[in-house]
Parts: sequence; C-alpha cells; structure tokens
Amino acid sequence: MIDLTVARIAEIVGGTLADISPQDAAEVHVTGTVEFDSRAVGPGGLFLALPGARSDGHDHAASAVEAGAVVVLAARPVGVPAIVVAPEVASESRAGVLEHDPDGSGAAVLGALAKLAKAVAEELVAGGLTIIGITGSSGKTSTKDLVAALLEPLGEVVAPPGSFNNELGHPWTVLRATRRTDYLVLEMSARHPGNIAALARIAPPAIGVVLNVGTAHLGEFGSREAIARTKSELPQAVPSSGVVILNVDDPSVAAMAHVTSGWVVRVSRSSETDSGPSDVWAEGVSLDELARPRFTLHAMDARGALEAEVHLGVYGEHQVTNALCASAVALQCGAGVEQVAASLGAAGPVSRHRMQVTNRADGVIVIDDAYNANPDSMRAGLQALAQIARGGPTQRRSWAVLGEMGELGDDAITEHDGIGRLAVRLDVSRLVVVGMGRLVTAMHHAAVMEGSWGASGDRGAVQVADGDAALELLRAELQPGDVVLVKASNAAGLGALAEALAAEGPAGSHGGARP
Repeated sequence: MIDLTVARIAEIVGGTLADISPQDAAEVHVTGTVEFDSRAVGPGGLFLALPGARSDGHDHAASAVEAGAVVVLAARPVGVPAIVVAPEVASESRAGVLEHDPDGSGAAVLGALAKLAKAVAEELVAGGLTIIGITGSSGKTSTKDLVAALLEPLGEVVAPPGSFNNELGHPWTVLRATRRTDYLVLEMSARHPGNIAALARIAPPAIGVVLNVGTAHLGEFGSREAIARTKSELPQAVPSSGVVILNVDDPSVAAMAHVTSGWVVRVSRSSETDSGPSDVWAEGVSLDELARPRFTLHAMDARGALEAEVHLGVYGEHQVTNALCASAVALQCGAGVEQVAASLGAAGPVSRHRMQVTNRADGVIVIDDAYNANPDSMRAGLQALAQIARGGPTQRRSWAVLGEMGELGDDAITEHDGIGRLAVRLDVSRLVVVGMGRLVTAMHHAAVMEGSWGASGDRGAVQVADGDAALELLRAELQPGDVVLVKASNAAGLGALAEALAAEGPAGSHGGARP
C-alpha cells in the first residue's frame, strides 16, 4: 500500500482512534501491507479485524501488532492501537462474503476497507496507474493471469492471487498497489445485481473486459438475463476515455456495446461476426497433443493490420477466447503483437486448481480444475479431457472425476443431468461422481442411462461417497497413460484429491511446462 499515516487512514474511513493518541496517529505511518490474516502481517502493516464462523479477528489484534502491524481496523476497541468504525447492518452483498457477522462488525470493517481502497486508487490513478477490470461467468481467473503475464514486460503489475474478486478480495488487491505499480488487474465477480458496479466504484477501470454470460450463480440471479444485466455494470462503469473489450461470440456480451460510452474492441474466434467486423480474432485454431491451442492472432488498430503465430502454454480450446481478450488488453496498453504472442506461449497456469496439468512419471496425466465449476466451465473441462485423451499417437483412457456444481437454482438437476450425458457423448472412459447428494446422483444416473454403463470394466460410471473413496478407486484402477480430470465447485473440496493424485509417484512436469 502507499505510505499513509494512521490519522489519514482514520480520516478516510471515518473512524475514531483507540489506544493511540492523535499526536502519535499523525506521526505513525502504515508502510506495509493490509492483511486480514494475523499470520500474514508484517512490519508496518494494517490488520483487518473481521469476524468468522470459527474465529473473530478482533481476538487476534494483539498478535497482529506483535507481528508488526502498527494499527488495527476494527469495529470495537481491541486493547492495541486501532481505528474503530461503527458497526452497521450487513448489506445483502456483504452477507455473501462474511461467514459470520451477527452484530454488523464485519460489514463495518469491509465498508471502511472499501473507502480506503477507493481513496488509494484515486491517488494512484492520478499518478498514472491503469486499472483493468475483468468479469464473466467463467474464465475470469485464467484471463486475469494471462493479462498479468502479457503486461509484465510493460511495467509493474499487481493482480490478485487466485480468485480474489469479491467485496473483501477486490479492495485488498487494490491496496497491494504502490506508487511503482503501472497496471492493476482486477477480477470482478457478482452474486447480486449491483455487486460489479460497487466494485467498479472502488477502483474505476480504464479498461473493462467481459468474457461471457453463463449460468454461474443462476440460483441467486434467477435468469441469464439478470446475469447479463449485472455483467453489463462493468462496461457501464468505463468512462468515455476508456476501452471496453467484449467477446462478441457471446450475443449477450456483444449487446453490451450499446450500454458503454467507452471505445469498444470486439474480440472473436472469427474476423466477421453478427455484430460486425472483429478488432482482435483468431484464425486456424488447432490443438497439440495436450490440448494447448495454436492459432494466428490478428488485430486491427491504429498501427494497421497485425498478426503473429501463437502457441498457448495453457490447456483447452476454451482458452482461445481468454487469450484473445488478454491480447486485446495488452495491445491497448502498447504491447506489440509479437511480444504478445511470445508472452502467451510462455504463460502457463498460475492460479491453483485451474487447468493445471501434471504429467506423472508413470505416464498418467492429471488435469486439476478443481477450484470451481458451473455448466459452461464443466463442459469446457470435459472437452479438454477428451481432446487430450485422443491427442497422442494412441487413444488414452479418460477419467472424469466430478463433483457438485453449486448455485444453479431450479436448473440444478437438469444441468447435472446434462453433464452426465455429455461425459458419455464425449466418449469419456470412466466417470467417477463424488458425493451422495441428489445433484451428483442425477449426474451419475444420467450417464448410466445415456451409455447403459455398468460400474466396472474399462468403461462405466461409478458414484463414491467422498474424495478419499475416489482416490482409493483411482489408485487401484489407473493405468499408465490414462488421463484424469478432477472438477467440481470449490465447496466440494476436490482440490485435495487432485493434489494427492498429481503427487502420486515422482511427477514429470507441472502447470504450464510442456511435457
């Protein structure tokens, strides 16, 4: 974070001082990072006292100060130097972020955090910082990682780790930026209408990227149209001096060109679309033996027609659109097309449990995409599995280890049924459904009915109770050369299964490395 006195922070957030005098507050500076985990606090830091289901940050304030924090942002005095903000009723949006907030103390601290991040962002933008916001029902994290990689040759980049993209992670990431930061890359997620607009007010984006409108969080939004309206809050937040990058292969995204005052850059898998000619597009898409896309990148800008050959270091054909959107960002920031192509080739998966591919020493390939899942990303993962299984000199056996997809509302049964049937239609050899709830049971039943599968042999579908049971089954039945996809919503907890599976025996290569 930028250097600020405790007094200035208190003024920004509208808090009062506790256990620190006004004179000391005017002289003591926060020079370190802002943290909500007391174990992560370092010298000169600011600690956020947030309540949780098992632990209240207020109880860890003293240990945070011992670790180096100079002040705590809290909702009540904590016996050490603090800026205290009055508790408030948690808004609907913040209630989805906080595990436990019976008295509104967490909402108060989050609200103060947002004010602080907004003030810091305004100061840094005035000094030349470029803020990039990315939204979409799927692909945000992968695209964020690609954007960060493409901008790195141009200057200092700050981007969130993993999917830090809500009312806590968003301002926390903003406050990682310093006066040396040139580019701030932010994911922007939503569980309710107005979420993205609120995040954009904290850190107004000069460049906005909309990837797609899918069915993630359909249960909370009620309809795909409501999701589209919420995603459109990002292009609406971009000023007339800014740029909006739209994946116009998605009609709902293409329509957002009419709701923004920013300069629109159209990205597509083809040069011509229903919405008009593309500004950045791919030609001649093909996949290598591990489903890493190759294509010719084309772009039209003030420099004229540009093109370069790209061989992505990430996995799955769905990454083509992510790479095109990231390329459009980098080109708008002044990168050359050859530089973009080289950076795309060198950029492997960064965030954990997102299309991380491990080639084990025994020849088994593990695709760890266990962080999250919705119907669109689940279909993309299954397609990547099928592509890798048939990409080598011989057809490999393929395993799909799948768990529940959350937050799909009334469509949950139908969507899980569709994924079970898709696994059969893509000729996946074995489907292992993890969990015993009604949704995963529907997935298993659909696969059995679609393929008339039994529960044994080289082909079939099986349902197991949990990740441990799935791991035991895989250890017993995997053969050299098999390909395994592990994917579910994060709540299913299959990340540990994927990590254990990838670690079986000495691994060959990981992440973006090319086996």
